[in-house]
Amino acid sequence: MLDKTLAIILAGGVGSRLHPLTQHRAKPAVPFGGKYRIIDFTLANCLHSGIRRVLVLTQYKSHSLQKHLRDGWSIFNPELGEYITPVPPQMRVDDGWYSGTANAIYQNLYMIERSDVDWVLILSGDHIYRMDYAEMIRAHVDSGADVTVACMTLGLDEARDFGVMQIQADNCITAFAEKPADPQPLPDDPQQALVSMGVYVFSRSKLLDVLQSDHDRTSSSHDFGADILPGMIADRSAVAYRFGEPGGRVTPDRYWRDVGTIDAYYQANMALLDPVPPLNLYQKDWTIRTYQGQNPPARTVPGESGNEGVFVNSILASGSVITGGGVNHSILFAGVRVGDEAIVEDAILFDNVTVGDGAQVKNCIVDKNVAIPPGEVVGVDLERERERFHVSERGVVVIPKNYLF
Repeated sequence: MLDKTLAIILAGGVGSRLHPLTQHRAKPAVPFGGKYRIIDFTLANCLHSGIRRVLVLTQYKSHSLQKHLRDGWSIFNPELGEYITPVPPQMRVDDGWYSGTANAIYQNLYMIERSDVDWVLILSGDHIYRMDYAEMIRAHVDSGADVTVACMTLGLDEARDFGVMQIQADNCITAFAEKPADPQPLPDDPQQALVSMGVYVFSRSKLLDVLQSDHDRTSSSHDFGADILPGMIADRSAVAYRFGEPGGRVTPDRYWRDVGTIDAYYQANMALLDPVPPLNLYQKDWTIRTYQGQNPPARTVPGESGNEGVFVNSILASGSVITGGGVNHSILFAGVRVGDEAIVEDAILFDNVTVGDGAQVKNCIVDKNVAIPPGEVVGVDLERERERFHVSERGVVVIPKNYLF
């Protein structure tokens, strides 16, 4: 069954709500959790699920993403028909860029047609979660449906940002609304709604048919949630698959996050520092693979002031050095330097960030290769920060890559 499955990861979105972190990279390539990229979680799910044929549809500022795929994910053997292949827009059937999730697949129909697969697994490259796709594919095959949609429950306020569905007792989807202003609650829980996770399993022949029909409709926005799925519900060929149900080879934690905004991204990272984090990165039965540079171990060093370098409830990646400074409730990526008497608190520092002696960094995301000068204070006076940096709705200050003070 799995050897007859092709996975297609949609990784070409602009990610405008994550700006300026997406100023120089695609959203799936945004760093996460001290050492990973967001797309690593979807790729790890494919790896552990036994899926060995993966296409990654790239588009927006894709160099960083393609470099990461080359360096960290060149692990399959093409001679055995295995691959993780980035696919930029090639304009084979249209003369434009990908204009929607369905159009991105449609523009690469020839890659599906020439493959000897029976099922196509469509994924998003910008969500954080663990999932055994093999169990979902088995459920799809057993149901005889044309499409299976992974779903989970969310509160009504959150559900407004997703596709909301209604199902029958046999999991047949009876209604689907993309980002409704007033989501339909569950019959047995008026505070919760059933939402799509953007994970679909299609029977190959049906996918080819619906994509061609969608392409021929001039009124379509060429989106799976807005156009494809609502059109398939009428003939009762769409079923739901509940995420996090017992079964499969991954310990179910029912954790799934769309980190599409600065605040959502920041909160998902900070949650990794909880005493019992909702996403356990140390889970041995479903490890997350990534690319790692050959850095020395992280360490603390006494500063000239006589203070010891210390860190409390923080994540430190390889190559990080704290010299007489203090780091509290923060995430430091590779090669970060924290100077003497500097204070870093509630912050995320990307690769090669330097915090000068006596500087204070609080409630910040600092992108790569930024040197914060000695004595500088960042993230304390939000009115001042709004004049020079992006500040999120919840007061998270974002310093862009390569910024010069």
